[in-house]
Amino acid sequence: MSAAPEELTVDETRKVARLSRLALTEEQLAEQSERLAAVLVYIERLRKLDLEGVEPLANPAEETNRLRDDEAGEGLPTDVLMRLAPAVSPPFVTTPKTTGDGGA
Repeated sequence: MSAAPEELTVDETRKVARLSRLALTEEQLAEQSERLAAVLVYIERLRKLDLEGVEPLANPAEETNRLRDDEAGEGLPTDVLMRLAPAVSPPFVTTPKTTGDGGA
């Protein structure tokens, strides 16, 4: 990417969109270029913070690795599931292909 985040080009944004599998129009690319540049400026501000002596925090909750037995619960009746699903091929719920060339 370019040296200064505020100089993010539309071509760089197009590359990020392609890698993210987003189909954006030229108008959307220009808009998202500005938004992405603003995010990068903010990240640069965060990088300048003095974090000496600050412990990393993965989770603000006190509990760690709260585990319980994996027990099957009561599921939805098939007729209710078929009514709720956006696409069905009874008795199955239809989902978009997510492997191979089925993505964007």
